[in-house]
Parts: sequence; structure tokens; C-alpha cells
Amino acid sequence: MLDTQRGIAVIQVFGTTAGIDLANTSVKFLGETMHIGVSGEMLGRVFNGLGEPRDKGPSIIPEKRLDINGSPINPYARAEPRDFIQTGISTIDGLNTLVRGQKLPIFSGSGLPHNQLAVQIARQAKTITASKSGKKDQFAVVFAAVGITHEEASYFMRDFEKTGALERAVLFLNLADDPSVERIITPRLALTTAEYLAYEKNMHVLVIITDMTNYCDIPTCPPSMSAQGASRARTELSRSSQY
Repeated sequence: MLDTQRGIAVIQVFGTTAGIDLANTSVKFLGETMHIGVSGEMLGRVFNGLGEPRDKGPSIIPEKRLDINGSPINPYARAEPRDFIQTGISTIDGLNTLVRGQKLPIFSGSGLPHNQLAVQIARQAKTITASKSGKKDQFAVVFAAVGITHEEASYFMRDFEKTGALERAVLFLNLADDPSVERIITPRLALTTAEYLAYEKNMHVLVIITDMTNYCDIPTCPPSMSAQGASRARTELSRSSQY
């Protein structure tokens, strides 16, 4: 639901509206926000922007169902970020180091290989502390692509499978021809999955979201809706992206 005023509710549908009989269709509110079923079986799987399998595999058997609208982490209560994440990209590792518990935005221009860079980071990223300890590397990548083309989706799936990076990754792929409101949900699914793997499975998790421009450009409301209603419909993602 995007907005309510004067007894009228503005609702956007997660899916196609083809064949819906407007005269005889009703909406029932369930009294809860969207949840996602999470499990360790999600590693190595590819899902669509709503968390449904896109890789033609079976549905996962969830260990828990979590609300995707998580609470922000109090930055003052967090431990000091100090664990280095090696990306294998010299300009990042040497000049703008990625550290667990922090965000690192990467700005790109039209025609530049930002997709290749995102996949390369997902493929090469690792924590140095885990490698030096000699223990099995409990490192995972949650990769969320927002508003991408079918060609880009095929590229991501093909590269993850070819390089073996898919074994330690969870992919959420929202396509450009999917309902635009789905783009609001996809990053939250990724962050909720990452928090589950980090806090319940004791894994180091790196979240990669591309392209945030598509997230910010979501037409969340019709022209007649107030700017305040649009602001409520698209709240800012404030959770940490490395765990």
C-alpha cells in the first residue's frame, strides 16, 4: 500500500494485473509486513526480486521466516570496524579499503564496466583474518541486482556458475520488466538474508547491490499522490552491508 487519504487506498501489485476484474476484486490486509523464509540452503541458489527461485530449483525449506523491514543498527553500539576485506581490486584495497561493518559506494558512468567490477569483487572477496587462522573460510556473498536486463541477468548467473563463486553466494535478480515496486523489496531481501547468515550461521557476509540508481528511480506513486506519500513508500536502506 502506497498511501491512504479520504477513505481511498493506493495499492501497487507485486505482479501482473492482466485478467484482474476490477469490479469484483477485493483486497484483504493481513496485518503484517512482508517476510522471507531463510535457510542455509539458500547458498548456491538464484532467486528473483521477491525471493522465489529463478534457477529452476526447488523451493527452499525455511528454517525461519524473517521480517524484511529490519531495524537500523546503532552505529555507536557497534564494535570498531577493523577487519579488512580483500577484494582483489588494487585501487580499492590500497586507496579505499573495504572493512567489515562499513559501506563502500562505487560510482560509475555510462558505458563503464560496473557489472564486471561487481562480479569480480563477488568472486574474489575474502577476509584475511579467516585465511590466516587456518580454519574453513565461512565467507558468503549476497548479491542483489536491481532493475537489470535479461542479458545482464544471464551474465551474472553464467559468471557465478563458471567461476564456482555461486557455491558461497546467494543471488537476488530483479529484472527491468518485473513490477517496478519489486525493486523496493529486493535490497531488503538481500540484507535480511545477510543478517541471517551472519547472526544465525556465524558467517562473514558481504552484500553487493547493483544498480542503486534503478532503486532510486522507482516510480512509487501516481502523479496525484503527495510527495509525503511517496517518501513513506520508499524509505532509506540504513542497515550495514558487511557483517
